[in-house]
Amino acid sequence: MEKVAVKLLISGRVQGVWYRGSTQEMAEAIGLTGWVRNLRDGRVEVFAEGPKSKVEELIVWCRQGPPFARVTEVEKHRREPEGYTDFQARYDY
Repeated sequence: MEKVAVKLLISGRVQGVWYRGSTQEMAEAIGLTGWVRNLRDGRVEVFAEGPKSKVEELIVWCRQGPPFARVTEVEKHRREPEGYTDFQARYDY
């Protein structure tokens, strides 16, 4: 099974609404690896890798996010897989 990776930049009301934690839970539930973090400019950044269908499933979820989020844009950038073994919520900028 081919492994793919993407970097996502999510804009809108995505901080302070449990977006980061929810993304981690979703990614782990569908078997992806990588990380999610808040950015200083108010966006959320995600790096996810795994089977293409699962990565696409996460992208669809990110367009909605958790109940109190209001996503206005999801930028998608293809990346090379980096070999992560789990999915982490990061607390750095």
